[in-house]
Amino acid sequence: MLREIRPAILILLLLTLITGLAYPLAMTEVAGAIFPTQAQGSLIERDGKVVGSALIGQEFKDDKYFHGRLSATTAPDPADSSKTVPAPYNAANSGASNLGPTSKALSDRIKEDVDKLKAENPSASVPIDLVTTSASGLDPDISPEGALFQVPRVAKVRGMGEDRVRQLVAENTSGRLIGLFGEPRVNVLALNLALDAAAKP
Repeated sequence: MLREIRPAILILLLLTLITGLAYPLAMTEVAGAIFPTQAQGSLIERDGKVVGSALIGQEFKDDKYFHGRLSATTAPDPADSSKTVPAPYNAANSGASNLGPTSKALSDRIKEDVDKLKAENPSASVPIDLVTTSASGLDPDISPEGALFQVPRVAKVRGMGEDRVRQLVAENTSGRLIGLFGEPRVNVLALNLALDAAAKP
């Protein structure tokens, strides 16, 4: 019996070392060599300091910045661990809200957000991505329409011409992958960094 068990154990150990250790380490090294930026989290640096990631959104509340999609992510309540509190773009707790299309709370929240945005830019219709959350709650991008909707507010607060701000939106709009997959999008962090750079004398 030991004669049959010994090869099975040896094969198990060998395959564990190959598939559980050697292969993942090799792929990590290859990925780091071929795609160094992506392998390190697609981090964005400014003046030698990491300011965010191109893959994870962050909250911009100031009116001088473009705002991203809403995030429904949460974190444990420091005062009561059995409850949660809103924590936008919490990468440790990715997920959407559990509110469905018949939810009164969701409907009321969207109506309130639409009314607030209409007051900000009454001449344009409100893009849907500015009042809804993504499935992950971490979306770093908005639609070009979502960015253009915010141009009057950003331009007014910064004292910049709307045409210049629209140009920045166009310069920071990414098209479909190889012209076929996905939708055009604007990375909010990249756009806001470009906006800050353009505002410098």
